[in-house]
Amino acid sequence: MAASETGSAAWPDSLPGHRSTVSVFVATAIVVADMVGVGVFTSLGFQVKDIPSGFSILLLWAVGGIVALCGVFSYSELGAMFPRSSGEYNFLSRAFHPAFGFLAGFVSATVGFAAPVALAAMAFGEYGKSVFPGAPPLLLAVGIVWLVSLVQLGGIKHSSNFQLISTILKVVLIVAFLVAGFVIGTPQPVRFTPDVSDLAHITSAPFAIGLVFVMYSFSGWNAATYIIGEMKTPQQSLPRALLWGTLIVLVLYVALNAVFLRTAPIDKLAGQLDVARIAGSYIFGDLGGRIVGAMICIGLISSISAMMWIGPRVMMTMGEDIPALQVFSRKSARGAPVYAILFQLAVANLMLFTQSFEKVLDFIQSALLFCSFFTVLGVIKLRITQPGLPRPYRAWGYPITPAVFLLVTGFMMYYLLTERPLQSSLGILIMISGLLIYAIFRKRAGPGAASPSSQTSRE
Repeated sequence: MAASETGSAAWPDSLPGHRSTVSVFVATAIVVADMVGVGVFTSLGFQVKDIPSGFSILLLWAVGGIVALCGVFSYSELGAMFPRSSGEYNFLSRAFHPAFGFLAGFVSATVGFAAPVALAAMAFGEYGKSVFPGAPPLLLAVGIVWLVSLVQLGGIKHSSNFQLISTILKVVLIVAFLVAGFVIGTPQPVRFTPDVSDLAHITSAPFAIGLVFVMYSFSGWNAATYIIGEMKTPQQSLPRALLWGTLIVLVLYVALNAVFLRTAPIDKLAGQLDVARIAGSYIFGDLGGRIVGAMICIGLISSISAMMWIGPRVMMTMGEDIPALQVFSRKSARGAPVYAILFQLAVANLMLFTQSFEKVLDFIQSALLFCSFFTVLGVIKLRITQPGLPRPYRAWGYPITPAVFLLVTGFMMYYLLTERPLQSSLGILIMISGLLIYAIFRKRAGPGAASPSSQTSRE
């Protein structure tokens, strides 16, 4: 398929058997759950080492949220134009070429979700020790991944209910922690209003580098794009879910960091990984560690659930397009892509038992950034090359918002390439291997058989 053909009416938006039952509330819950993991509870200690200013720290997190919103507007335009599950696999195929989409899908379907699932599960195991003393962290990690996977195998209705309840509980616990911090926490001498000295912090290298890690904490703002085909009225629901989910997380992140800084001395936080536990000990006393541990554990359940839901949808959609992967497109009577879920479960378990997930995360960061960069660039490309395509939603602030996202993401890729050249190079090799596999599939199946447009010709 030539690049000029992408985005035409010949591409399928949804396929028979897809159930559009996910409400905007559940989709918003998926966004919130996927974003709020351990990042916000561990990042502050490294930021205040070089930026000892309350205002500058909160501004850093606010800027991260604004950049994420810039990505939301572009992804919403593509999602409303092409309402098919699988995120970047679908978008890059449409905007550029099926091979580009396969590259993104290959990374996501193999390790892109399994590695974060394993990391979140291991974090659940570590924090779970404060709730279940003596319990082996690995056992807790494996147990929670299996439990959540069983829920996902139960079908879309069970997944929706579980996701909504677990995410609401997560947000309620975080809000309760925030209220306690402001009401019973002892205020520290920290300033949240701007000062002349803040200009030096904001324009410093540590602020720019800190933004890289803040953006990692915001990753997941695009979560609902992976289940577009299961959403009710996706042209309207997707932009709302992405926007409201990201706004909720932005407010929570700024408020959490304000509470951490307000309740614990900066010198006690500087350089520490478990800033939430430190702040909790100042708020709740000796019980603080267990309270915070329980809060994070419950929150991680909804994060694992979101990733175990949306990740297999990439493999499912690829199975609909590529004959060699057709087994992964099979769904149960309740709409669950059983083999795709079991595949991601197997990979996540393998990573847990081999403790390889942290290394894999290092390798794939550059690949994931690369895919999101070109997805947003695809919005600009389609505006120029195919201005007549129906756009139920148009990116707010275009072309400024896509440009902001591209600049920040480009900086993050440059940072990874210069600071972690080995990991970035391995990420590039993973993408190249995806292209080689795509070429093999094309050769075996014949021309056009490994692209989404071929699915349409069979309908």
